[in-house]
Amino acid sequence: MTREEKSVVIEELTAQLGDNAIIYLTDISGLDAVATSNLRRACFKSNIKLAVVKNTLLEKAMEASDKNFGELPSTLKGNTSVMYSETGNAPAKVIKAFRKKSEKPLLKGAFIEEAIYVGDDLLDTLVDIKSKEELLGDIIGLLQSPAKNVISALKSSGGTIAGIVKTLSEREG
Repeated sequence: MTREEKSVVIEELTAQLGDNAIIYLTDISGLDAVATSNLRRACFKSNIKLAVVKNTLLEKAMEASDKNFGELPSTLKGNTSVMYSETGNAPAKVIKAFRKKSEKPLLKGAFIEEAIYVGDDLLDTLVDIKSKEELLGDIIGLLQSPAKNVISALKSSGGTIAGIVKTLSEREG
C-alpha cells in the first residue's frame, strides 16, 4: 500500500469515526470463512457495519478525529474489526449471540456517545445499555401514568369534582 493509498484510507476512517457515535472494536481472528460470513450477515440484519482495519491506520484516524477515544488506541493489537451502529447495545447483542457458538468475536473496546469501554469483560454491561428509543419509551410511559390515573378517576367517579377528588385521594392513601 502506497503512502497516498494509506492517506486516503486514514481520511475515510477519520470520516467514519466522525460520523458514528457508536463504535465497537473487536477481534474476529480465527473465525473461518463460514463463521465470518455468518457474523457479517448477523451484523447486516442488525443494521451494523463491520469492517476489518489495519491498526496503525485506525490509530492515525483516531488521532486525526475530533473525538477523544481515551484508552481505545491501546487496544489496537492483533487483528481489529470495527463495528459501526446507530444503536448503542446492538453490536454487543450480536457479539453475545454469536459467542454462543464460538469464542469470537472478542470485544476490545467501545466508544458509545463519548463514553469509553475497554475490555471483553464489559460485554454484558454493554448489552444492558438501553437504546435511545427504549429510554424514550420508558419516559413516555412514565409521563402517561399520571394522565391515565386522572382519566380512570374521571371514569370511575361519574365525572363530578367531588367524586374525582375522592377517587384520587383513595388511590394516594
